Amino acid sequence: MAKQVHSPLSPAGLQAARTALTREIVTPEGVPLNFVLAGAGDRAAAFMIDMVIQIVTVVVLALLLSLSGTSNAVIQPIVIIFSFLILNFYFAFFEIRWQGQTPGKRRIGIRVIDARGGQLETSAVLARNLVRELEVWIPLRFVIANRVMWPDAPAWALLLGGAWTFVFLFMPLFNKDKLRVGDLVGGTRVVVVPKTVLLGDLVHEAAISMQRKAQPTPSYTFTEEQLGIYGIYELQVLEGVLRQDPDTMGYLENTATVSEKIRVKLGYPGRVVDSARFLKDFYVAQRAHLEQKVLFGQRKQDKFSKK
Repeated sequence: MAKQVHSPLSPAGLQAARTALTREIVTPEGVPLNFVLAGAGDRAAAFMIDMVIQIVTVVVLALLLSLSGTSNAVIQPIVIIFSFLILNFYFAFFEIRWQGQTPGKRRIGIRVIDARGGQLETSAVLARNLVRELEVWIPLRFVIANRVMWPDAPAWALLLGGAWTFVFLFMPLFNKDKLRVGDLVGGTRVVVVPKTVLLGDLVHEAAISMQRKAQPTPSYTFTEEQLGIYGIYELQVLEGVLRQDPDTMGYLENTATVSEKIRVKLGYPGRVVDSARFLKDFYVAQRAHLEQKVLFGQRKQDKFSKK
């Protein structure tokens, strides 16, 4: 029988591409989580959006200075310094503040995460972005203005520079994990953010379960202080744990490990008898708590946020 070939744009083709980019990351707590790596097209689109924002910001600054009557002798150095700062620190600033996202990444729906499943550290963000000068800006300057930068460059130098540009700019296209050099240096991955988060079916499932057991209240209850420790990011991670198939190997060990970690973090008294039930009850209570906060304009992104 002939092998069926799916069009890349068909649902089956898109699902196959998504499966090919799915990777399992084991967190420091030993919990395996699945992430879909961002494709080269998504990363390029996010980068272009961020570049447009940077260019528009610089142009607006120059126009404001010009309209204010500032002389060109003063405008030029201010614009040069501002361009340097925004070029080198724009990505790092937003990825640190927005948990691995820039405006472009947020618009496309991707984010930077730690390759080992831990908290995305500031040092990793700085490392991956400082390398950008080497892998992006220098090659681009060479491609755009090589004769201006080195008018008497020999042919071998131009050839070497072209190879350098090709390797660094297009490296994500030539490795299965779509990594740029900055990802290798910083120990990071760029993944797709689920389009739908904090899904209601887990809450509905828990409610049905309680009704069947004729339980008017959850088996485990939590105080406002305990619910205020974690944020949306941790709730999304917990949702991934709860969506694992109970029949898979290691499910009981995973839920026991995660529930014990949460119990200790919350200072929850007593012993947890049913780890899966504890996690589901905590998920329901935590989600309701966060949604109530959002209604009042308070959005706690993760456990490190002050809100």
